[in-house]
Amino acid sequence: MIPHISPSAEHHHIPSPAGPTVESHYHTLPTDLQLLKCQRGDTTVTSNSSTSSIDNEKEKALTRTTSAVCPTTTTYPDLEAATSTDFPLQIPKNIGIVRYKILNIYRRLFTIAFIGNSIALIVLLAQRGRDTTALDLINASAINLAVCGLARQPLVINTLYHIFGCIPRTAPLFFRRLAVKIFHFGGVHSGTGVASLVWYIAFVVLYSLDFFRPLTSSSPERTAISIAALSLIYLVLAILLLIIAVAYPPFRARHHDIFELTHRFANWLLLLTFWALLFFLAKQTPSTSQFLLNLPAFWILVILTCATIHPWLFLRKITINPEPLSQHAIRLHFNHTPLPYGKGISLAKHPLKDWHSFAGFTDSHDTPGSEFSVLVSKAGDWTRDTITTAPTTLYKRGTLVFGFGYVMKMFSRLIVVTTGSGIGPCLSFIGLDDEARPKMRVVWQTRDPVKTYGERTMDLVRIMDKDPVVLDTTLVGGRKDMLPVVLGLYKDFGAEAVCIVSNPATTKRLVLELEMRGILAYGPLFDS
Repeated sequence: MIPHISPSAEHHHIPSPAGPTVESHYHTLPTDLQLLKCQRGDTTVTSNSSTSSIDNEKEKALTRTTSAVCPTTTTYPDLEAATSTDFPLQIPKNIGIVRYKILNIYRRLFTIAFIGNSIALIVLLAQRGRDTTALDLINASAINLAVCGLARQPLVINTLYHIFGCIPRTAPLFFRRLAVKIFHFGGVHSGTGVASLVWYIAFVVLYSLDFFRPLTSSSPERTAISIAALSLIYLVLAILLLIIAVAYPPFRARHHDIFELTHRFANWLLLLTFWALLFFLAKQTPSTSQFLLNLPAFWILVILTCATIHPWLFLRKITINPEPLSQHAIRLHFNHTPLPYGKGISLAKHPLKDWHSFAGFTDSHDTPGSEFSVLVSKAGDWTRDTITTAPTTLYKRGTLVFGFGYVMKMFSRLIVVTTGSGIGPCLSFIGLDDEARPKMRVVWQTRDPVKTYGERTMDLVRIMDKDPVVLDTTLVGGRKDMLPVVLGLYKDFGAEAVCIVSNPATTKRLVLELEMRGILAYGPLFDS
């Protein structure tokens, strides 16, 4: 594992401070972890074990990874002692798993939304008459559907991030640590979504009991309209069940494309069916217009429909400038609009197929004439095809949306931990000027960083941290546990918090390990 230094100073058009030959030496981190540090040289880098020459006339030399010019010897003395001694667990691990993983803010918000609705349902059923209750149930279901949908609406998301992200760094840490958790608001989305189904099931049961009750002289006549309304009621129920079923986390993780397409088209069908249902219910009353205008569910459905249509009004096919970095990564440059700090963009190759969201970063540092970029690495069929074909046009929809990284600016000193292409979202920090940007240290574990992502990417990383710790997995025999390195940097740097952007397993594990040691740690939730 080595703090990465470019193998070629000439590539940066700067003289080497060490002359033509530089000997490698050990750089000691506060955890007593010995990391081999390679210094830049004009032509040659030597070590105790090997010497590599860089031929500036060859194109390949400019993209040669540090594994070609750095020795591979790395030592890890007394890592467990450093971890347990300097940062012992503050609570037993089993309790920590319950406190920080099982009962995280996302799940607490889900629980509050669901249990609160369940209590309201029980009270309503216990206190009110059947005729009044049926309409109250469908209104309550519509309210929860609206909250569920608005929690994923770009304008609502941006508003929430603006409100919670405006807290200054001078505010007490207690308030900032809570405000940063705004990215857990997906728990409200999930909780109200499930609650809407519970309310609707209660409505279906009561309506069905009334409909199938034995006819009497005072009973309303069963007409084609009433039968159609009943059919639509059960169709809405089926659609709600389908939407929630495909959103079940294990299924969503294994079949994300199916989840996305089903979620989108089923939501559209749900809106249309719900509209039809309200009109068929209204047709069974003396005044259709009076019934609808006095029904809260009607106005809620108007709001939800407008919120759903809004992002698609901004559907555009935009021109991009692809910059292939390697067989595993590509950088896409955009010039259609400026990119404020912390925002991202949704992209697709076809408007009705799968959409992918990417955090962007400014191009002002290295690409004049371009507004911002996103980094795409090989992680599936869509990204693999993008890297292979290097498209010059893509579709975008809606407005640029704030993401997890936006609220990290609340901290004055920050450790940024990432793996692989997770460096792309982290580069959003370079969109802040030096005074607004938190002081930070960067830990990046990846394979062949220069060969995979290019020297220009390394230059952008150095804007965040002049001496980033880049753990090249080709030099150390694979992925290593980053926790000791992070703890060492956290202690030495005096950081307030740790920001982690990696795959779900690594992100969750590191966040949990750090939180159980009393360290503020944050990572995206992968809940959408």
